Amino acid sequence: MQKIKLQFLLHHHQECIGIYFDKNPSINKTIQENAGAKWSASNKCWYIPLSKENYNKLVSVLKNKVDIEKSGLHKYLLDKKQKETAISNIAFRNSITVNSQLQLSEVKKKAIYAPQPEKKPIVIYKIQKIHPINAHVLPAMQQQLKLRAYSPSTIKTYFNEMSQLLQTINSIPADALTPEHLRRYLVYCYEKLSLTENTLHSRINALKFYYEQVLGREKFFWEIPRPKKRHILPKVLGETEIRRLFTALQNKKHKAVLFTAYSAGLRVSEVVNLQLTHIDRSRMQLFIKDAKGKKDRYVMLSPVLLDILTNYYKTANPRPIKYLFEGPEPGTAYSASSMQRIFQIARKNAGIGKELSFHSLRHSFATHLLEKGIDIKYIKELLGHFDIKTTARYLHVKKEHLINIESPLDSLFIKDDI
Repeated sequence: MQKIKLQFLLHHHQECIGIYFDKNPSINKTIQENAGAKWSASNKCWYIPLSKENYNKLVSVLKNKVDIEKSGLHKYLLDKKQKETAISNIAFRNSITVNSQLQLSEVKKKAIYAPQPEKKPIVIYKIQKIHPINAHVLPAMQQQLKLRAYSPSTIKTYFNEMSQLLQTINSIPADALTPEHLRRYLVYCYEKLSLTENTLHSRINALKFYYEQVLGREKFFWEIPRPKKRHILPKVLGETEIRRLFTALQNKKHKAVLFTAYSAGLRVSEVVNLQLTHIDRSRMQLFIKDAKGKKDRYVMLSPVLLDILTNYYKTANPRPIKYLFEGPEPGTAYSASSMQRIFQIARKNAGIGKELSFHSLRHSFATHLLEKGIDIKYIKELLGHFDIKTTARYLHVKKEHLINIESPLDSLFIKDDI
């Protein structure tokens, strides 16, 4: 009988049950369709979020089919319970000075704990190194983010940004911080950590969510100014460079990935999540499901792209069964990092020295449409932008307008003034 081992797995800062077993397509399909299991390419295993309900469902669908080894998972749960019991009896100071950057006044909030050596605080999240006194922050934040149906990428960003604060303040209770404390912390992030304006905005958003949405503090951030964002123009490839990029790869799957992104101006996450059923041949459209902002949309399906995808599909081994581009495990999506690597390999092979990313294909799509005279309102819908101002950035890189503007230096030469 097939053996399956269940163990604790920390995946993207979330507690999960890792499902380990030798390759078996039948079991893959069973746990994916009936227990909601997903494949982790980085951990090389299937997994489900850790909960009693998910555990019972998994065991139920595998009952009498496999031999389940649960001792590793049970040991983790027992250790976790013992730690949580111990934490409730630990005492820590109510105020502390951190790195001379965050000077905190005496914290009013008091709690009674049993003494514990301060030099070696208990670590709950080994990766983030969160002090036990703040162990409740991330779980509370995660619960509220899920209840408000935030996207996985936003949850990950907020988790990372909040973790940075918790690591910095160490044993200081996060719930006791005031706007003045956070103002000093943000100055520290800007001056000492040299964070960019965009990163500071993300960090402020995460802090704002916790203190206003989780703790319910009214207008907690009204007195903390936001840094002015830099106006960065999109980095665009010329049409000649696009041709060189596409011919720089020989692998049909890799070429199809880049063609798909450029042909409809797709984000890397949108290419990753494209499924076979999202290709509408009759209407010549691609269905982009649950894109940024949880927004569905349709984009054009280029006849050239359809030929490329058809040829790729017929020669693929193994053929995709769910996603248009699948990873090593059948039925699982290709990773975004792999697609980014494909782009960088093509860029280097094509001899393109610009600092570009996969997203440059989307920028190039929008700019090239503008240069062909397509109305910016239609481009906004194709790109899935909420605000026309976001799309209007491409007007600044549209070469047609720049070419038609005469430099004052040229007029001087014409008049023979110099």
